[in-house]
Amino acid sequence: MQLAIRPYRIVLFGLALFLGGSLFAQSDEEVTFELKLSKEKLGINERLRVEFVMNKDGDNFNPPSFDGFQVIMGPSQSISSSWINGKRSFSKSYSYILKPIRQGSFTLGQATIEIAKETYKTLPKKVIITAAVDNPNAPKTADDVAEESLYLVAEVSKTTPFLNEAVSVIYKLYISPDISVTNFRPLDSPKYNNFWSQDIPVTKYNTQNETFNGKPYRSVVLKRVVLYPQKSGKLYIEPLSLEVYVDVPTNRRDFFGGRIYTQASKTVSAGKRSLNVRSLPEAGKPLGFGGAVGEFDFTVTTSKTSLNASESLQAKVQVNGKGNLKLFQLPEPELPSALEVYEPEFDESVRTTATGMQGKVTNNYTIVPSFRGRYPIPSISFSYFNPKTETYTTLNSDEITINVQEGPTDNLTTTPGSTNPQKIPIASGNQFHFIKTQSNLTPIGNSYFFGSKTFYALLLGPLLFIPLIMLYRKKKAAWEADVEGNRLKVANRLAKKFLSAAKKELGNKEGFYIALERALHNYLKAKLKIETSEFSKERILDLFKGKNVDDSVRAQFIELLKNCEMARYSPFTNVQMKDDYDKASRVISKLDKQL
Repeated sequence: MQLAIRPYRIVLFGLALFLGGSLFAQSDEEVTFELKLSKEKLGINERLRVEFVMNKDGDNFNPPSFDGFQVIMGPSQSISSSWINGKRSFSKSYSYILKPIRQGSFTLGQATIEIAKETYKTLPKKVIITAAVDNPNAPKTADDVAEESLYLVAEVSKTTPFLNEAVSVIYKLYISPDISVTNFRPLDSPKYNNFWSQDIPVTKYNTQNETFNGKPYRSVVLKRVVLYPQKSGKLYIEPLSLEVYVDVPTNRRDFFGGRIYTQASKTVSAGKRSLNVRSLPEAGKPLGFGGAVGEFDFTVTTSKTSLNASESLQAKVQVNGKGNLKLFQLPEPELPSALEVYEPEFDESVRTTATGMQGKVTNNYTIVPSFRGRYPIPSISFSYFNPKTETYTTLNSDEITINVQEGPTDNLTTTPGSTNPQKIPIASGNQFHFIKTQSNLTPIGNSYFFGSKTFYALLLGPLLFIPLIMLYRKKKAAWEADVEGNRLKVANRLAKKFLSAAKKELGNKEGFYIALERALHNYLKAKLKIETSEFSKERILDLFKGKNVDDSVRAQFIELLKNCEMARYSPFTNVQMKDDYDKASRVISKLDKQL
């Protein structure tokens, strides 16, 4: 009897033997897990490709710490499997692109992977980073393309400005047409030491076609800032650094024929820039020059020139134009003492563009005349330096006369013939009368005062007050003996009285410093008997010297006045306001002792 074996069964049997043999061969293959480097020595301007390759699939991959490198890309995972001559080969890898941070010798540590419930480790490898190298023949990676296609430049409008002259700085990114920027983030922002600075917000990033280093580029403005140097000499603008993420085209195409892009990142810096700031010339500098630099107009106006006593008018001292409007003080008018002048209200309408500040600043004075008469407001001078012509200009306001029509006169006068002498009355009738020698007296009854309760109360009552009087005198003597303590208490009460309004405004910068300045002025008016129109730092210092006030107290008082003025355009914190309040309380106390 013969068995018939069908052909398809023979094929299946042979295939089973082949697969079983190959699987057996694969199960006996040794597991490998290796660290491969694109190069073991490279320049700091090159990139390093690191691959962790295994011949069997695994899980829980843990890379080493890449000390001395910045991870530009990764991890990227790839798997390949093939059959060659009946033998199956398998490979899986995790790859990274690293950028060296500094020169030196670095060791890449061990990576780990779990394969068939066992943990495998790579061997550590050493990498040497040298100085930057020229590598024109090597194929360019995506990072190499990004390195050559991005530039951040700080464009400075003037490199030799005058003190307090506007300088515009524009940070512009140049991008090659070969790449496209997907995002960026600032790594650090420059601190403009010795400059007054104002950022100009960039609301929209618009690209323009420009030529840079003789090649076509697209440019985009990322940041604008206006600087006013506050110190002469060589000043530095710190660099702005950004990390920019770009898409770089490759030579590969997708299924539909489109170019495949790979992402890369690059750190760009605008570099440090220096300015040679020129001092304002001393030749021709006016005596009343207050630091204004630019081109300005100056006016002094009043709301009315004719009024009655006790009515009020507004006087406006205004400077408008283009320049450092927030960085100088307005001149103050000198008014007759018969005009009561209140502290001015400062108002500014200034906008900052890429070319500098422009607008107007104003001091509004409230004036109340006390007496009838004609009072002139003398011409006021305002000087500024024009950096275009490099000369000083002085503007003078017109003299204004205030006519007070009705009200009391300054000196008391009497009208002739208005006195009425008093008449001396003349007695009439009998001037001497008869005096009676006999009286009509009546008894008061049995109610005797002596020995009554009222008598003893009035007699013994004062004796009870003697201990109280003695205690009071003792306390008063002790109080009078403590001269220094009494002065301190009085001075503290005086300080609290004048600074009460300022204390209520703590936390509100503008309101606090206006109230503080008014408190200091009101204290001087009360102690030194001077008018508001006499409030100038020079006049106050002269009065303090005449009263033998200590130099330290004088300096502290003037410093407080300067803080009140600077608070109009400088940021002050709550801590600074609290310090200025405490300092004002101490200064008033010390002044009260010495005055």
